[in-house]
Order: sequence, then structure tokens, then C-alpha cells
Amino acid sequence: MAFDGLFTKAMVEELNEALTGGRVNKIHQPYKNETIMVIRARGKNNKLLLSAHPSYARVQLTETVQDNPSEPPLFCIMMRKHLDGAILENIRQFGLDRTIVFEFKGKNEIGDISYKDLYVEIMGRHSNILLVDKEKGTIIDSIKHVPSSMNSYRTILPGAKYMEPPAQHKQNPLSADSEQVTHAVDFNAGKIAKQLVSAFEGLSPLISNEIVSRAGLANRETVPSAFLQVMAPLSNRVYSPIMIDSGDKTYFYMIDLPHIQGERTYFETVSLLLDRYYFGKAERDRVRQQANDLERLIGNELQKNRSKIHKLERTLAEAENAGEYQRLGELLTANLYTVKKGMKEIDVIDYYDENGATVTITLDPQKNPADNAQKYFSRYQKAKHAVIVVQEQIEKTKDEIRYFEALLQQLESASPRDIEEIREELAEEGYIKARHIKKKKKAAVPAIEEYVSTDGTVIHAGKNNRQNDYLTNKVARRDDIWLHTKDIPGSHVVIRSDDPSEETILEAAMIAAYYSKAKDSSSVPVDYTKVRYVKKPSGAKPGFVIYDNQHTVYVTPDEGQVMAMKK
Repeated sequence: MAFDGLFTKAMVEELNEALTGGRVNKIHQPYKNETIMVIRARGKNNKLLLSAHPSYARVQLTETVQDNPSEPPLFCIMMRKHLDGAILENIRQFGLDRTIVFEFKGKNEIGDISYKDLYVEIMGRHSNILLVDKEKGTIIDSIKHVPSSMNSYRTILPGAKYMEPPAQHKQNPLSADSEQVTHAVDFNAGKIAKQLVSAFEGLSPLISNEIVSRAGLANRETVPSAFLQVMAPLSNRVYSPIMIDSGDKTYFYMIDLPHIQGERTYFETVSLLLDRYYFGKAERDRVRQQANDLERLIGNELQKNRSKIHKLERTLAEAENAGEYQRLGELLTANLYTVKKGMKEIDVIDYYDENGATVTITLDPQKNPADNAQKYFSRYQKAKHAVIVVQEQIEKTKDEIRYFEALLQQLESASPRDIEEIREELAEEGYIKARHIKKKKKAAVPAIEEYVSTDGTVIHAGKNNRQNDYLTNKVARRDDIWLHTKDIPGSHVVIRSDDPSEETILEAAMIAAYYSKAKDSSSVPVDYTKVRYVKKPSGAKPGFVIYDNQHTVYVTPDEGQVMAMKK
């Protein structure tokens, strides 16, 4: 767990500098386990994200935009009732545990001064956010309720006394000296990193492995020395927030970790680091839950249409033998005088064959000669017509496959709001039943992602078919530049300029490649042309267009660069 007690300490210090003395302006709860408080401090509005997510629990300042539900959950209502307009007086941490306390001063219903504490406990799947009456020491409400039947140590319910999580009684690593480190470790027992985690509070396996790595040959001299070396910048608040991509896994911490090899990205603050690291992670988890039924539906439709293609191709191969039925019918007609009713077959000379070979024609003994010949001509007409029908069906099925492949790609980068638009689209297309639920008034137009290139040019991108159609057919001007990955499902991207720089085209192409099925590939081909050359065929599926007069560039998607351009 990279968000350990030491990282929590760095976050508390950052939040104190940015938020203390600020006033709570807004409170939202966009998701079940997360709440956002807008706190006005130091002349600006700061968005404080508090998350009790089982996998992504954290506290940070954030710049991300979240969609809010039409009706606030009960916990959000209670937060607004007690903290709206309150002053944030202090932020503190329990020792080096992952528990942060926000101390607020506000007024109650009759105007008297009241004090409330907001506890954020970061404990994996047991993470929680609790609003506590400071004077009474009782829980007003919590984002997760835990009755005594679930936890015998403490009850987390409105009205219950607040109890701190069990103390671990470990040593403080920031004040430890060489002698304390030496006494804390049994060098004959091995597993030094695990022993350090057990002996000192706030340490995660990640930072303990860094200490052991710096120690080299672990002994009584090297381990204490490496321990103090790692703790020095943390004690002195000298941080260099970093994210390390090792290829198969991404790590983050507030100081460099040389024992991990990989691409390094540095950030000005730990909050910016977390915004970058968690970008899409928690949201992808929520999207997977919301879109599980859609993903299953789309997968089934894809499989069904792919199987249908194989059957249609076999039918087409058979239908293309239509000429054989015509040939047999004509040979039989030419030899009607030799055919007798009751015959099961007849050998005739094949005058289509240069060598004059004979061919055996199967007959229906119940039919007369003329009816047998007519049977072959009927088969010929039916097969000839089937070729046209089957070819149309094959093209239609291919369109269905392209459509569902595009939807699968869109689910990969969709936000919860995008999921609802995709769900509505599938309902309109007749693939699922429309939901009859009460919800807030739908926006008049789809929301379009906006980016700004290095030279200041605005770039727009759609993330689903509804947004793509709106962007290309309504928003874009005829001479704007339109981009799309070549022969790969992806987003429509539009540069709001008729003569963009080469750099802007490459940056827009990177956005198109990033929001495509080739997101994780290199040298992705991206076509670009003027919007005037992009057409939507009559009756085409949502999001489908054809275009010409295009040029092609090749780019490798870079998530960091794409996010840096996002407005």
C-alpha cells in the first residue's frame, strides 16, 4: 500500500497549508464511498476528495470533475447540515496511522457555536468517513454503517460513541535512531523489510523494501544507516512526489525509490501525483460495475454476429453454385426425349465440356421430364436471388460487428455519464429496454471533451457515438480538421481550426489514438481531413461515417501528454 502512514503525513501537511482557515462552500457525494468538499481558502476554491473506496481509499485535493446524483445520499445531506459554511480550523493525523481528522467550527440550528470533527480512516476495505460531534464524542453519521454484529470491537452507527481504531503501539520511524533500529530487527531471522513494517508505524512494504535495497548486504551497520538515510527527507519535509511505471505495475510515493526500475514522472504536490495515478482507476471500477450488463450484452451480440457471418459465408458459397443448376437444367431440357417418368437419374453428354464428357443428373421419379428440368431452373433462380440477399446480410452483419466493437472500445474509456448515454443509445436502437426511472433533466446536448494544444488551439473529442455524432455533425465547422484512427474503432476528434500547425495535428492525433482500440499500441495510424469531406450515410449506425481526401500520421499514445492537454 503506497498510501501508508508516512504518505498520509505528507498529505496532512499539504492540506494544512492549503485549507486551514478556509470555509466550506459546497459538499457533494458523487459516488457511494466518496465525497467532495469545496473549501474556499487562500483566495481560491479547493476541491477536497475524501474516499472510503475499498481499493482506492485516499484523501487529496483534486482537479477532476465528478458528476453529481440528482438526489444527494443521506450522508451528504447530514454533511451539508452540519458543515456547510463551517470553518476548517485544523487537520491532524493519529500518530502515523492512516487516520486523518478535519476539525470544523460552525453554528448549529439556533446559531450557537458548535464543533464537529470529520474522521477519514484509510484501512482498505474497512475504510470509512465519520462525522462526529466533538463535544459529545458521538457519531452523527458515517458513509458506511458498521453494526456490532459486523465488528465486536466498535460500532459505527449514528448516536454511537466514537472509538479510535485499535492502537498498534509501534515506534515512530521519524524519531528513531540507529540503536532503536538495531534493537527492532533480528538480523538472524531474515525478512528484514517485514520486520521493519512490524516494528515501526507508518511504514509500508514499499518503503521498507527501499530501505533494505539501500542497505545492500543487510547487517547491523548497513540497515540502520539506510533507514536513517530514507527517513531524513521525510523528517525534514523534503518531498519529491514521483510515479514510477515499471511496465507491469505503477508505483507512487513522495520520495524517489531507486530500487524500482522504470519510467519516472515527478509532480509538484502529492495531490497532483494522486490525481495522475488514480486517474481513471476508481472511475473504471465504478464503470465496470455500472456497465457489467452492457459489456455482457455487447459481447453476446458480437459473438452472435460473428457466428452469423460464418453461416452466411457458407450459404453464399453454396448459392454461388447457382450456375451449376442452370447448366443441369439446360442439359436435361436438351435430352427430354430420352427421359422417362420414374427414372432416378440419367447420363447425358455435357455439351459445355470441350471433351464431350458425360454427366449424371439426379431425377425425381415422381415428376415427369419437364418438371424435373423446371426443378433445376427453379433452384437456379432461387440460388441467384439468394446470392444478392446473403451478400446484403453479410454487409449488414459486418456493420453490426463494427458497431459493437466500437461500443466495447467506448466502454473502456467511458465515464459513468458516458455509460448512461451508451445505455440510452442501445435502448433507442432496440437492443435493450428503455429504463423508466426518475432522473434529473437530461442535458440538451452531449458533453464533449475539450483539450488545448501546445500552441493554444482548441481540440474536441467525443467518447461515445452520441458525442461523436454531435461533435462531427453539429459542433464542427466545415473547414475544421477531423481525425479518426485508420480502420480502428475510436473517437471522433476535431481541431477547431482550418489551418492547424503540424504539432497540433500530431497532438490531436494522439488524443484520437488514446481514445481508440489501439490505446496501448505504438505507431497508431490516424487519418485526418476537413469536416466537409466527412459524411454520414443514410441509415448508418450511430457514430458511423465515411470520409475521403484524408492524410495519415502515425503516433504513439501517451496518457500523460493527453491529460496535460485536457482543459
